[in-house]
Amino acid sequence: MKLGFVTAILPELNLEQVLAFAAQKGFGCIEVMCWPVGKAERKFAGVTHIDVAALSSDQAGEIRGLCTRYDVEISGLGFYPNPLDPSPAVARHAVDHLKKVIAAAPKLGLNTVNTFVGRDWTRSVDENWPRFLKTWKPIIRFAESHGVRIGIENCPMLFTRDEWPGGKNLATTPAIWRRMFNDIPSDNFGLNFDPSHFALQFMDPVSALDEFKDKLFHLHAKDVKIHPEKLDEVGVFACPLEWHQPRIPGYGDIDWARFMGTLLETGYDGPVCIEVEDGTFGQTLAGRQRALEVARNILQPYFAGQ
Repeated sequence: MKLGFVTAILPELNLEQVLAFAAQKGFGCIEVMCWPVGKAERKFAGVTHIDVAALSSDQAGEIRGLCTRYDVEISGLGFYPNPLDPSPAVARHAVDHLKKVIAAAPKLGLNTVNTFVGRDWTRSVDENWPRFLKTWKPIIRFAESHGVRIGIENCPMLFTRDEWPGGKNLATTPAIWRRMFNDIPSDNFGLNFDPSHFALQFMDPVSALDEFKDKLFHLHAKDVKIHPEKLDEVGVFACPLEWHQPRIPGYGDIDWARFMGTLLETGYDGPVCIEVEDGTFGQTLAGRQRALEVARNILQPYFAGQ
């Protein structure tokens, strides 16, 4: 396993600066954000450390050279839109760019792209399913043709009123994963698992690791703090941002020794990338870099000898 981080937290830095920071702080890999160039559609989105739409073979070679120079790997390319948005134009744009990310991966010597399945948040899982299949079967075929694995993050994307009531990502639970992988069976279709999203849903973060060990393509390391005193005020049906707080690993409710121990038992040997959405370290670049360092210090003992 290699410990890394998601580059979305360092939008002020270019890719070489991110690699230099990762090398200086002892990280082995980074998950590189590849949003379309332009304005972010939401917080933690819109970061473009590699512009896949304009990526030439020469540029890809330069990026591979930078990774060699700094001895930091790219764990995967990340783009997290809503390919099932109820607006056909928004959904089409998401799918079109996702295919550009997939096509860019082999140019960079990579085989993993991480994303969301998406969802029309106003409809049930069953009501979303026909469109999910129509949208995702061709995407997975496209990924297969490029030798790329798709890691679906299990984030509910259900935090605020504009994502209510269903959230903007279908792939949130083992029951849905079984259905998803049964209906689109492919060795190139798997998970970018984040344990904090299980904790948010009051699920055991280790409960699905063994069953889905062959589908674990990539992991995010993020924690979450549930505030029971706030739940007592607003109830679990209130928007989750009213009663929970994203934290860096070790500062929330997840037992990381138990999680990492169980993960190792599955035989997982891929990347584990820290994701920082923890505002307690401040909004400055220095504060966010400090958050990465603190999270690294907490998780690093689990990577001893790796």
